[in-house]
Amino acid sequence: MITELTHTTAGRINKALTEGRANGSGGSGMVLTLVVVTDEENAHDAVKAATEASREHPSRILAVIKRPARGSRRRGEARVDAEVRIGADAGSGETVLLRLYDEAVDHAESVVLPLLLPDAPVVVWWPADAPAVPAEDPLGALAQRRITDMHAVDEPLRELAARAASYAPGDTDLAWTRLTPWRSMLAAALDQVRATVTSAVVESEPGNPSAELLARWLTERLRVPVERRETDGPVVTGVRLYTGSGEIHIDRPVGVTATLSITGQPTRTLALRVRSTAELIAEELRRLDPDDAYAAALPTAVTPPA
Repeated sequence: MITELTHTTAGRINKALTEGRANGSGGSGMVLTLVVVTDEENAHDAVKAATEASREHPSRILAVIKRPARGSRRRGEARVDAEVRIGADAGSGETVLLRLYDEAVDHAESVVLPLLLPDAPVVVWWPADAPAVPAEDPLGALAQRRITDMHAVDEPLRELAARAASYAPGDTDLAWTRLTPWRSMLAAALDQVRATVTSAVVESEPGNPSAELLARWLTERLRVPVERRETDGPVVTGVRLYTGSGEIHIDRPVGVTATLSITGQPTRTLALRVRSTAELIAEELRRLDPDDAYAAALPTAVTPPA
């Protein structure tokens, strides 16, 4: 069920949501509100990913699509158009696409606040252009968790420096979420080796923020020098841990599998595919407490790429 509302208000949107639930089309058991802040160019993919993630975490999705005045067009009065999706069109919850025009763009929090689920956590996700300090953004201030994505900007390593400088508990980034399988496999590999790691190497395509975060995490956890090496990619292609008894090497140059080589043991094949944005968002929605490991890794210095 889809309801189109033009020049609307939060009251009329809430009424459409209530009527949808009364007709038996509304989502039940919704556990949080996911606010997706984006532009028209990125809206389709972002809403699709959020909708897929809501099948694991039934949510009210509020897509805030900002349409500021551009070029010679004069700035007009505040205007809000909405598309209310309920039932099969909204995954396992409810979805509202909010298109904000002109003055309304500057007051998005006033539009969103009356539409939040009562007594439920709020997560805000910026798929592309995030504010300089997410925790101080008017929408970010409403949330327990704030998700950004360094992969979506032109200069991700500069963005990483900005994220480290502006970090507040509740912040996270999908560049970090992409590392979960790597971190799990490295931890499991270290459990099999009774030797101290003396140094490490992280290999990736140039300028990859996930690789930089992985190197920082290893530096912070192992207290050893970690070198960055550039490869042809894609993304993170390998990690080498050097110990007194030999080398631990996870190698994933291409494809959906990697190989784990440990000195003195047979080489093993591991599943290590690049996950979709929907899977990354679903992972982040599983935990709403601050991510202490991300916070510790962010400010750590590493050896520049060779």
